Amino acid sequence: MLRQSLRRVAAFVLPVALLADGAAAQGPVYRSSVHDYRVVKVVDGFVNPWAIAFLPGGDMLVTERPGRLRLVRKGQLLPTPMAGAPTVVAAGQGGLLDVALHPDFAQNRFVYLTYSKQVPGGSTTALYRAKFENDALVQGQDLFIAETRGRPGHFGSRIAFDRNGHVFLSVGERQAPPEGDLSKHPAQDLGNHHGKIIRLMDDGRVPSDNPFVGKAGAKPEIWSYGHRNPQGLIVHPVTGQLWETEHGPQGGDELNLIEPGKNYGWPVVGFGVNYGPGKAIHASTMQQGMENAKNVWVPSIATSGLLLYTGDKFTEWKGSLFVGGLAGQRLARVTLDGDKAEVAELLVRNQGRIRDVRQGPDGFIYLAIDDQQGKPTPIVRLEPVARR
Repeated sequence: MLRQSLRRVAAFVLPVALLADGAAAQGPVYRSSVHDYRVVKVVDGFVNPWAIAFLPGGDMLVTERPGRLRLVRKGQLLPTPMAGAPTVVAAGQGGLLDVALHPDFAQNRFVYLTYSKQVPGGSTTALYRAKFENDALVQGQDLFIAETRGRPGHFGSRIAFDRNGHVFLSVGERQAPPEGDLSKHPAQDLGNHHGKIIRLMDDGRVPSDNPFVGKAGAKPEIWSYGHRNPQGLIVHPVTGQLWETEHGPQGGDELNLIEPGKNYGWPVVGFGVNYGPGKAIHASTMQQGMENAKNVWVPSIATSGLLLYTGDKFTEWKGSLFVGGLAGQRLARVTLDGDKAEVAELLVRNQGRIRDVRQGPDGFIYLAIDDQQGKPTPIVRLEPVARR
């Protein structure tokens, strides 16, 4: 497997003497390889924020994992959660997860959410769609309910739309233990949704050109398989490529270029080891018929949130991927060259667990900071500072 080592380019604080007049009062300035920037608090008071979506006009939707959908207007968090969100199983890593707007939101007003849903025998990942009307969700319905079972963890789950209006959804392997014959692990089984990327029409129907449509014993919604816990998913707006990040165990977080019908190897191949005594999991780090990751993080940073930057505020970062880190408490900038990826630098270190990374309509980079114990945390953004 292609493993690219991290180039540990330190982000450091500029001395106050180097700042523009009055800038010190606005917080420290950090230096990256090409841009100086500040980390500026936008709005505070979220409990386990999981995802951000921007409405036309700049209002912000934020999911809180305990089950609340929040609305930020003119920089203020409205005190009452929005009505119409689905009822979630807020246990373990489950709850209200991703939020995304339909590409034609201005016309159809559709909002998409993923969440952990109560089903017989436990909970699973579901995709929910509703209309945004009068600051509430109405006409909500489940478009997809994954066939998974397991412990209350590793639900995934991110949403991405391609240029043709298909919706992609990531589903985790639900902590199914990597034991016995690894080739028979649920993530390797096309007869369920454990550890899969799902592709649907925007109304939940299965596209006729999905790779496993008509294959006996396979779920037709599956686009790719062999994943662990994918918590980053984006479609490149220029190339149309689907990029994904997923959690490894102790070591082995991955950045993958997702292609239809391909097997990404979990748990047969990988770079991680099991929790506890560090027991080996994988048969090898690569195997014929299984896709190699484009980047591997060892040790793990617990990747979460993925952005392809297209804005004009950070001109030298345009076209880069940004990968959030939970355990790593950092933001990794990754440069792309076709299907090759390289970690260029590490940003925003040690300021909290980065759960989501989004580009705002203003061109700034927004981060959702999450606290495991439920302490209220903010949404912050990166703002450029001119070098002197």
